[in-house]
Amino acid sequence: MVAKVLMVQGTASSVGKSLLVTAFCRLFRQEGYDVAPFKAQNMSLNSYVTPDGGEIGRAQAVQAEAAMVEPSVDMNPILLKPEADARSQVVVMGKSRGSYPAREYYQWKKQLWPVVAQSLDRLRHEYEVVVIEGAGSPAEINLRGHDLVNMSVARYCEAPVLLVGDIERGGVFASLVGTMQLLEPPERALVKGLVINKFRGDLSILEPGIRMLEERAGVPVLGVIPYLSHLRIPDEDSVSLETRKTRPEASSVLNIAVIRLAHISNFDDFNPLEDEPCVHLYYVNEKDSLGQPDLIILPGSKTTAADLASIRQEGLASKIVALAKQSTPVIGICGGYQMLGQRLLDPQGLDSDQKTADGLGLLPVTTLFQAPKETHRVSGEVTGARGLLEGATGLSFQGYEIHLGRTYGEGITTPLRITERSGQRWDAPDGGTDVKGMVLGTYVHGLFHNDEFRHQLLKNLARRKGIAPPPFNTQGRQDVFDRLADAVRQSLDMETVYRLVGLKGA
Repeated sequence: MVAKVLMVQGTASSVGKSLLVTAFCRLFRQEGYDVAPFKAQNMSLNSYVTPDGGEIGRAQAVQAEAAMVEPSVDMNPILLKPEADARSQVVVMGKSRGSYPAREYYQWKKQLWPVVAQSLDRLRHEYEVVVIEGAGSPAEINLRGHDLVNMSVARYCEAPVLLVGDIERGGVFASLVGTMQLLEPPERALVKGLVINKFRGDLSILEPGIRMLEERAGVPVLGVIPYLSHLRIPDEDSVSLETRKTRPEASSVLNIAVIRLAHISNFDDFNPLEDEPCVHLYYVNEKDSLGQPDLIILPGSKTTAADLASIRQEGLASKIVALAKQSTPVIGICGGYQMLGQRLLDPQGLDSDQKTADGLGLLPVTTLFQAPKETHRVSGEVTGARGLLEGATGLSFQGYEIHLGRTYGEGITTPLRITERSGQRWDAPDGGTDVKGMVLGTYVHGLFHNDEFRHQLLKNLARRKGIAPPPFNTQGRQDVFDRLADAVRQSLDMETVYRLVGLKGA
């Protein structure tokens, strides 16, 4: 059996490709098909860990969740994680191959094509349907010779392509027609339909433009998807942070500030907090925007020392330290945890060119950067019982680790215990807190996705303000996938989509 395929490409980054692939994964799963997502090459600092310890893009893990299957490295065989100075860490089949400048990566990029083809072939022999996501735009004519992810993949598996444009950005008609014009004739022939995404307003006003678009592009518009708000689905890259709130709100029950680092990673950690009705979550990169939050979060970072130096230069670091000394709670995740310590040691230059750097000094720990990179799925329980985690002792959690090196300190109180790591029984502490339990660091990503943990934390923050525990969001992620699938099903000509794929619809 060789799986049927459908490919979603876009006129640009962040037009909705990932979300539409997620919707198709759930739609086909609802119809009873075994379905898997695939993206040959992803550039993102939001990543995830597969059950066997491989690192892939977070979007493909979410798409696998929508398809109700476990994620695998075959779903995203190449992951690029941007660093400073136009370099990226190159992750192939879940494991880091080192850091390269763009020009050097392009020189050996063609050697990676067999990796892409073999991963796609394996998925097609394991599943009934594979939904493929492109990257950026297929019309980047200067990069056509290096393409591993758009039309090269479509041609390889003869996939029908849906081309998506984002009307919210403006110029959607020009971007769709222009993309079609810049494709080579064999590539253009693979595009079977256009999709307009993120529409707000009266659809009848759009109709004249749609008819003209179809005439100019030579392919039908298969639907217009409305702007879908309040979806608890992680964004693929930091472009989405441009639309996030940046200041506290006096009327909010709880104000939680996330420090927007230049190389912020895995910021999807905080989506569950953002979706809580009692929480106003905002991203800060200027000290004057920090205000007096109820909680400060230092997120993960791809380049810890450089990002720490940057927030020092902006004056944010001193403001965070001052607020922490005034009893404002602070949580550091992964790179943020490393920043909370006394010292960062990097004798091999794995994180940056700085061999040593001073931390914020809020936890009595030191971080030593060393290989290999740790990538693990983990389970564990809360062992801390004070401050931010008061009343949480014994709560279980699931998450994942993605980090270089280890963090250690004498006499540090550890708030968490890992009981399973990469499918193996484990027994080791994680993280650290200060004496009062109001500064907390951990290497575990995904903690806030654990409902009981998140709710207990928010109860404790509310209690500190002398207010009653707030109401919590109880909507499960599976409900969100179903809502997304329903919206896309109602918006697109699904009969044509099924016919293009070669499937029988509902």
